[in-house]
Amino acid sequence: MASQKIKIEGELLDQAKRCAEAAGYSSVDEFVIHTFEKEVKRLLAHNQEGAPDSKELVKARLRGLGYIE
Repeated sequence: MASQKIKIEGELLDQAKRCAEAAGYSSVDEFVIHTFEKEVKRLLAHNQEGAPDSKELVKARLRGLGYIE
């Protein structure tokens, strides 16, 4: 399984820390991973055929938003 590191800085990191703590996550990493998993699942659900290119579509969207390189 491939791995990708994501850099979160500034106010967004502060907000993620507060959300993780308020929701009872053990770490910001756990919170971010769970949030990404839910969003990816939601986006993939829009593509009922489950086409192989749907993962690439999600990656392209995350790349466009600056979450991954």
